[in-house]
Amino acid sequence: MKKQRFCYLVRLQYLGFRYNGWQEQPKMRTITGMLNKTFKFIYPDKPFKILGAGRTDAKVSSLNGAFELFVEEELENLNEFVLQFNRNLPTDIKILSIAPVNQKFNIIQSSKSKEYCYFFSFGSKNHPFSAPFITNYMDELDIGLMKEGALLFTGTHDFSVYTAGLKENTKSVRKIDACSIETNDMLTANFFPEKSYVLKIKGAGFMRYQVRMIMGALVQLGKNELNLKQIKASLLADSDLKLKTIAPGSGLILNELQFNK
Repeated sequence: MKKQRFCYLVRLQYLGFRYNGWQEQPKMRTITGMLNKTFKFIYPDKPFKILGAGRTDAKVSSLNGAFELFVEEELENLNEFVLQFNRNLPTDIKILSIAPVNQKFNIIQSSKSKEYCYFFSFGSKNHPFSAPFITNYMDELDIGLMKEGALLFTGTHDFSVYTAGLKENTKSVRKIDACSIETNDMLTANFFPEKSYVLKIKGAGFMRYQVRMIMGALVQLGKNELNLKQIKASLLADSDLKLKTIAPGSGLILNELQFNK
């Protein structure tokens, strides 16, 4: 007889600066690895499985991420689950909430919307404490041109150029619901630079390195290494543009993750 399985959607935040990404890897500090270790410590006799909504790269953070938790025994006290997890997790990972979901729910296949934010500054060296949150470019950038370029990514395009190791069955035609560069008023601290910016990009799903490569192309645009015509051409199926820059992971934050009911 097939065992009954209980499913939960868990929301969390994490600062990814110390971690080698979301996915568990041998001998590497990862977000999933720390979650697995914590669950086993709190519930040593409960079989379980954790499935993430997607994989974030090394040093990438999340303000509103999620994973699906599968257990064979129903969790009796969900408030206690959140309390015990947060008590035993390191200070750079926090459980926000847990709620039961229908067994038909699939965190990977369920329709969802993601908003990523990439924080950056330029022109002078940042305070070292800013490093986990804001990527610092020492060169002067044409921010007006970059803002104009960011808008070109909105809509349905072929993003083959904007991923690493494109596989044959990967769906490279994707829709970006919104893409813009704005002055940063989301994250503030007394050690942040006087002025910083954020690339906001929203869509149903992104390929590996896609957001970081879009940011990299915009930096090249800001340095006048690319022009707007080349950015437009890069979004066509037959583009042969080779990008020189992948933005570092430490400026990237998963800001919002929503599931359709």
